[in-house]
Amino acid sequence: MLDLGFVSAILADYNLENVLKFASQHGFRCVEVMCWPKDNSDSRRYAGVSHIDVAALTTDEVNDIRHRLKEYRVNISGLGYYPNPLDPDPEKAEFYREHIKKIIKAAAALKVPVVNTFIGRNPKLSVTENLKLFAEHWPAIVRVAEEYNVKIGIENCPMWFTDDEWPGGKNLATTPAIWDKLFEIIPSPIFGLNYDPSHLVWQMMDEVRPIYDYKDRLHHIHLKDVKVYRDKLNRVGIMANPLEYHSPKLPGLGDVNWRGFFAALTDVRYRGPVVIEVEDKAYEGNLQDVQAAILTSRNYLRQFLGGA
Repeated sequence: MLDLGFVSAILADYNLENVLKFASQHGFRCVEVMCWPKDNSDSRRYAGVSHIDVAALTTDEVNDIRHRLKEYRVNISGLGYYPNPLDPDPEKAEFYREHIKKIIKAAAALKVPVVNTFIGRNPKLSVTENLKLFAEHWPAIVRVAEEYNVKIGIENCPMWFTDDEWPGGKNLATTPAIWDKLFEIIPSPIFGLNYDPSHLVWQMMDEVRPIYDYKDRLHHIHLKDVKVYRDKLNRVGIMANPLEYHSPKLPGLGDVNWRGFFAALTDVRYRGPVVIEVEDKAYEGNLQDVQAAILTSRNYLRQFLGGA
């Protein structure tokens, strides 16, 4: 009923074939494949990984990838790229937006249903000012998605963790109140969410309710947990940099209400991919730890997925 997969960024040292082989060997049905540009990688953790170079993708490579997918019986749930398309540097922002368009076209060629990314944000500007930037720059991206019949899934990560993203973070699409404004500006049904419940937890919000409220906008799901350290929060408060009081964890090792989460997904008849995103620093020591993180997450989540 739900296709379990993982985000390929955690296997940064694998090529695409080895990612698909690992997925196939361990019972995964899909993978979200990272498509960062080869010559413009982001230096932050898990960014800059490219398992498909969309800028140089040829017809022969498309056919080869589709052959590998059939061989390993694994689907690509989405193509992923998470820069800041509203970066204060206009040249960088334009580059990011143009690369998103390239990924949309590659997704169409590969018959991949969704491209996952961020809205972006100028951290120094207010929400209102960033909504104006969104209204100026994002309709052109959505028009390309509509032309190629590829959905856009916006992850709801605030991209505010340290002083580097202070004070507003680098992604505007952080809360239901803001999602509503984004969807008012661009009402296209092809424009929706790549929903990650963990980001609502550390913002002290209900992570289950949005599944009901945005059931028609759920284009892709990320499965990541988060641990809020109440002793640290009680000391620094919610206005501190968020990593001072929380940490990403594997599913089942944090505070997400997974039983309620999957109950909600079944209630709204969600039938898309559910994809593990590993960002747990406790599992980064070596490749064996990384593989253990993926498989530990799989083992926990299988209780909610039947025969997946």
